[in-house]
Amino acid sequence: QSEITQKSPPIIFAETQQAAARHATATGQTASETKENANANAKLGISLEESLQILNVKTPLNREDVEKNYEHLFAINDKAKGGTFYLQSKVFRAKERIDEELGRLEQKSEAKKEENAKNE
Repeated sequence: QSEITQKSPPIIFAETQQAAARHATATGQTASETKENANANAKLGISLEESLQILNVKTPLNREDVEKNYEHLFAINDKAKGGTFYLQSKVFRAKERIDEELGRLEQKSEAKKEENAKNE
């Protein structure tokens, strides 16, 4: 058996959080941003990095590019067109994870605008 299947879910989750913390340190993310990302990854079952690869988009995220690539990939993977439900599911989950990130970034931007307005 592989190493992963022998470990219990809490150990795997802890290792995932530790890896996310190491990545955050390397990329300059704060601890709260790292925790938010880890929670979103766990909740949706897919990482932001994997989602970006699936939908073939780059950061900074552009909602129109995400939507355009999602529509195209979802349509060409339709079972009626020879695609598979599995691939459609991966495309859907990738968009769902990116939408979660876009929402978080928009909230952060709004909070920053409000903070700046208070300070003026």
